[in-house]
Amino acid sequence: MATLLGSESPCTGGKRRNCRSNIITKFTASKITGQGFSQGTQLPTCLLQERDKRAKWNGIPTVLQKLYESSHPNSDLSHAHSFLKVLSSQLSVEAMSFVTEDRKTAQESTFPNTHTFDLFGGVDLLVEILMRPTLTMQKKKPKMNDDLVKDCLSVLYNCCICTEGVTKSLAARDDFVLFLFTLMTNKKTFLQTATLIEDILGVKKEMIHLEGIPNLSGLVQSFDQQQLANFCRILSVTISEPDVGNDDKHTLLAKNAQQKRNAIPSRAEVNQVTLLNIPGFIERLCKLATRKVSEATGANFLQELEDWYTWLDNALVLDALMQMATEEAEQSSTESSDESSLATSPLRHRLPQSMKTVHEIMYKVEVMYVLCVLLMGRQRNQVHKMLADFRLIPGLNNLFDKLIWRKYTASNHVVHGQNENCDCSPEISFKIQFLRLLQSFSDHHENKYLLLNSQELNELSAISMKANIPEVEALVNTDRSLVCDGKKGLLTRLLAVMKREPPDSSFRFWQARAVESFLRGATSYADQMFLLKRGLLEHILFCIIDSGCTSRDVLQSYFDLLGELMKFNIDAFKRFNKYVNTPEKFQTFLTQINSSLVDSNMLVRCIVLSLDRFESQTEDVKVVEVLSECCLLSYMAKVESRLTFLFRLITIINVQTLTQENVSCLNTSLVILMLARRKAKLPFYLNALREKEYAEKYPGCLLNNFHNLLRFWQRHYLNKDKDSTCLENSSCIPFSYWKETVSVLLGPDRTSLCAIGSYIDEPFMDLDRDLLED
Repeated sequence: MATLLGSESPCTGGKRRNCRSNIITKFTASKITGQGFSQGTQLPTCLLQERDKRAKWNGIPTVLQKLYESSHPNSDLSHAHSFLKVLSSQLSVEAMSFVTEDRKTAQESTFPNTHTFDLFGGVDLLVEILMRPTLTMQKKKPKMNDDLVKDCLSVLYNCCICTEGVTKSLAARDDFVLFLFTLMTNKKTFLQTATLIEDILGVKKEMIHLEGIPNLSGLVQSFDQQQLANFCRILSVTISEPDVGNDDKHTLLAKNAQQKRNAIPSRAEVNQVTLLNIPGFIERLCKLATRKVSEATGANFLQELEDWYTWLDNALVLDALMQMATEEAEQSSTESSDESSLATSPLRHRLPQSMKTVHEIMYKVEVMYVLCVLLMGRQRNQVHKMLADFRLIPGLNNLFDKLIWRKYTASNHVVHGQNENCDCSPEISFKIQFLRLLQSFSDHHENKYLLLNSQELNELSAISMKANIPEVEALVNTDRSLVCDGKKGLLTRLLAVMKREPPDSSFRFWQARAVESFLRGATSYADQMFLLKRGLLEHILFCIIDSGCTSRDVLQSYFDLLGELMKFNIDAFKRFNKYVNTPEKFQTFLTQINSSLVDSNMLVRCIVLSLDRFESQTEDVKVVEVLSECCLLSYMAKVESRLTFLFRLITIINVQTLTQENVSCLNTSLVILMLARRKAKLPFYLNALREKEYAEKYPGCLLNNFHNLLRFWQRHYLNKDKDSTCLENSSCIPFSYWKETVSVLLGPDRTSLCAIGSYIDEPFMDLDRDLLED
């Protein structure tokens, strides 16, 4: 309030000191008692006018005061609307500069008009005006002018993006947040309402209960497809667990502790159930995700699309322009039904076809994100059945070549982070979200075969018949009426574009993850051969060995995919040996593996497991031949190689640093020891670890660390059915044997040759005894 100081005030004719004392005292008292001044607009008009120029308020407090005086209950709001329009024009300039230029820090010096508007109670006044119809006792609520509502919402949004703290203060008002949803029933105010809600929910401390929204089911069912797509932007905030994007980075200790504290379903999970109970909701999302878009033509389509996105960085601007175009078209249609007049209308002419395409792409990104989250939730099986019945996968297959993966130039190969929230173009976001959806759909679920067409399903059956093995039950049970149409299924199309990607393209990460999810679960020889026939193994090896790829994310995804592709498959190891046909190539391959075991340990596990199985099949001539010739199997057959991997796997992790990403290192080390135990060689391996400790001059350190890791393993896995099932399916080792081996290794009997404690000398025992104590 320092800007109100001065020598004299024409309001009182006295010294400014007295005026200052009275006003400041009253403002301070009002904050404490709730009485007296509550808004800056209650200051004397003459005082506001006197100080306006010096304080550079640009007349905002004075106009605000007029808005306040003309917006009393039962007053004619047309006058109030005229004052609001004056304010809106002043504030929109600052909001547009925020959108079109680099995002600036929201502070007074950057956006003085918006800051002044909020300082003098403008935000609270607009909230009061908007909510006024809810305060009446009349059965028939008074209806406000749509344009007035739109302008109120737009000004509030401008304040949110330009003035620090406004969004949080609005988010703290639960009554206002829920009230905003009621405004979405009006199509004319929907866009402004949705944009403001999205901004508010993004900063709200507690996730809202969707059940608390009045008549949510009726609201959603009243939306047209465009509104529903926009609504998905809001829903994404209400159904996603906090920090889901960094899930792999959270330590398992912290996550387990949080799960104990939150034993009941989270608010996000409750909201997911609420959505699934809305009749027709999932079916409409499937239609949105798969509806066709008129194809844009021209060699510079992608560049045009990117140029638009550079400017239309804000969803509000993009949707507003499209809405203007629609409204202009509707207005023109009332004047003339001639289609040519619509095509040549001024705004339509300025909006290229590519804008309509990118608009549809942005819609699909939001819809696919919601479907992806629901697929990963507790109601996964219910969602899966719905997506299958509503033919989501065949619909996406029909869009693949025309929209999802058009044949662009190399300019679309942008390397960026794998976080789904990365700041990238709609085209890139669309592709990544599509791949994440495929990954979630295929992962450990029998519906994965819907990614193929009928001919490809027949091919799988033929592979099984030729190998004289039974068909996978999930394949037999697949409903052929729900699979992909056309000459190629979605998986086959994905493989084709995967091979064309440049080595370091980050699309490779998501492509490999999507294909790997098709193979995950119980190993299927037919599935592996289907992909091997299409040259997938050679493509992966080229990327790892010959392409010069340096992206750790891409290499990790390819290591994981290679492991699933080769596991227990003697033909895959034969193909590997044919491609890696020189010592130099093999050494390059080993160097890539050893450069980061966190990234490659799943492949190491695959090789160890496969070797163990092949060594029990020596009656098979082909197996014996490959065992004797394959450089990879020969390398892993050496005890020294397995011991080296075991030592490194235990060394690079500890209980405090275990995450969902690196816990696989612990499980891979366990696989090596379980297979050793089967052959009665467990004491040999444990003694080798002890000798390694002393050779490194850190006695007890390695084995104590491993002891603590196994104690954590018991706590983590013995209460999680899903994780234990995954371990059993991926290794073909019964989970009971996993548990038994861990118990043996943690045995308290120091005379047992299979207990870790027997190999730690007394002075070095239990270095970290209290590490896991509650």
